[in-house]
Amino acid sequence: MTDVATFNRMPPRQAAELLRACCGAERWVQSMILRRPFFDIHALLTAADEVWRKLGPDDWREAFRHHPRLGETKSEATQSEQARVWSSTEQAGVRNTDASLQTELAGANAAYEERFGFICIICATGLHAEDILQLTRERLKNTPEEELPVAAEEQRMITRLRLLKLFKHRDPEVRT
Repeated sequence: MTDVATFNRMPPRQAAELLRACCGAERWVQSMILRRPFFDIHALLTAADEVWRKLGPDDWREAFRHHPRLGETKSEATQSEQARVWSSTEQAGVRNTDASLQTELAGANAAYEERFGFICIICATGLHAEDILQLTRERLKNTPEEELPVAAEEQRMITRLRLLKLFKHRDPEVRT
C-alpha cells in the first residue's frame, strides 16, 4: 500500500487510519504516530512490538474487539474495509470446511468467549480449520491469567503480519 518514507510524511490522521487497520488498540495507534519518523520497516516493526508490549489488558481487549470470531466476518467494533479484507484472507482456512467442523469451531469459540470474556485470537494465516479448532481447544485449558498474554501475543503477530502487508514486506517469523 505504501512505503515507510511516505507513511512518515502523512498527516497524523491519515497515518492513524492505516495503523488502525493493523491493530484496533487506540493507544497503540497513537503511540506509533508519536514515534514517527521510522528509518525503515525494521524500525517500524521494532517500535510496533515495543509499544504493544507496554500496553495492558484493556488495550489488548480493545484490539481483540476489532476482529471477527474465528470463522465469522463481522467484528464487535467497527473495522476499516482493509481490516475486513485482511481478516477474511487470514481466516481463509476456515471458509471451505464442512458444516460439522464449522459447528465444532463455533462451539469452541463460544466456550472460549464464555471462559475468558473475549473472542479467541489466533494468528490464523496459513492454518486450516482443524488446526484452529485444535489450538482453540488447547487454549481452553489455560487459566484466564495464562490466556490473556497468549491472546495478546497472537494479536502482536497479527499486527506484525498486517504491517508487513501494508508496507509490502514478508516476514519469516510469521506462522505459515
